[in-house]
Amino acid sequence: MLTHSACEGSLPHRFRQLWDEIAPVGRDAGSGGYLRYALTAPELTLRGWFREQADRRGMPVSEDGNGNLFAWWGDPEAEGAVLTGSHFDSVPHGGAYDGPLGIVSAFLAVDELRAAGVTPDRPLVVAAFVEEEGARFGVPCLGSRLLTGEIDVDRAAGLRDQAGTTFAEALGERPAGADPALLGRFAAFVELHVEQGRALVDQDAPVAVASAIWPHGRWRFDFTGEGNHAGTTRMADRRDPMLTYAFTVLAANKEARLRDAHATVGRVSVEPNATNAIPSRVTGWLDARAAEAETLYGLVEAVRAKATDRAGRDGTALTCTQESATPLVAFDGGLADRLVTLLGAPVLPTGAGHDAGVLAAHLPTAMLFVRNPTGVSHSPAEAATDADCAAGVAALARVLEELACR
Repeated sequence: MLTHSACEGSLPHRFRQLWDEIAPVGRDAGSGGYLRYALTAPELTLRGWFREQADRRGMPVSEDGNGNLFAWWGDPEAEGAVLTGSHFDSVPHGGAYDGPLGIVSAFLAVDELRAAGVTPDRPLVVAAFVEEEGARFGVPCLGSRLLTGEIDVDRAAGLRDQAGTTFAEALGERPAGADPALLGRFAAFVELHVEQGRALVDQDAPVAVASAIWPHGRWRFDFTGEGNHAGTTRMADRRDPMLTYAFTVLAANKEARLRDAHATVGRVSVEPNATNAIPSRVTGWLDARAAEAETLYGLVEAVRAKATDRAGRDGTALTCTQESATPLVAFDGGLADRLVTLLGAPVLPTGAGHDAGVLAAHLPTAMLFVRNPTGVSHSPAEAATDADCAAGVAALARVLEELACR
């Protein structure tokens, strides 16, 4: 059990102590970013750390058969539990705070409430969701999608990483899928997350309440052509899918700017990937986001149409496949208003996806953002000060007390 001495010292100091326990795990010495892919050694180390922290606080840990962990302060069988937490996994060479901040802050919020002598009337639960980023198996928020039944279990089990390992193999079992009984025990979910922009810097505020998540999705564009020799094939005779791919990237940029939306092609695979060979196949993944669903799907269709037309002129072929899509998520208005009143915090929308966006369709859900002074995320430059992180912990503790004790 956590002793009183473990709660001594200023909150920023206690945050830094706990943060330093996980900071080295999965850090790449070259880039300074993190390689914490779901169910790989670094993330498994952090899952072990999660269990240790829960054990120190006398919080039993349960699993849902999908890779999600839950640490309970209170009866795990009771109804009306208040859920908080986030995820450990990262994008390739990602920042330190995206995900883990919500888990570290949740445990510290429990410490704050205990130090204040608070005993919740309903269970408080800290969660660590698996594969939120989708960096290993391609589908974001995979753990929360499985828990809520928003993805087919067979499809999830068969998802493969770049080495050919399936999600089921990495998990060590076929995922269990939807768990209505577990989900039904949660009365609310509050996810704390580092801000992935600089609005709070501009507003000079350490913490904000989220209003909504933009509609967003991922589409795979497979371009096929004819592999050939780079030195002997005349330019006029080439069927080069790289040209179609390059045109598509530029088209996505233009169409997004015309619609005040976001379009990014940040991942590409080339075959045979040789300097002196014309590619036979190029695959690019389009990440698209917009304030409204109509704008989002209009953007993707315009890109697809332009890519198809260009493929016809290049002598190549295109297949476009939707890999994931999330509709507009408007967080529970009553809950958000309650948190704004409680904290006196500004309200922000976001274009980033989160497990909270998946759970919002199933229970009252809210998000808190902690100021990021760089405004940069999914990058080693992602940052937050200890003082702002402590402010986030204090805000989360107030919210959990409000929801679990009143």
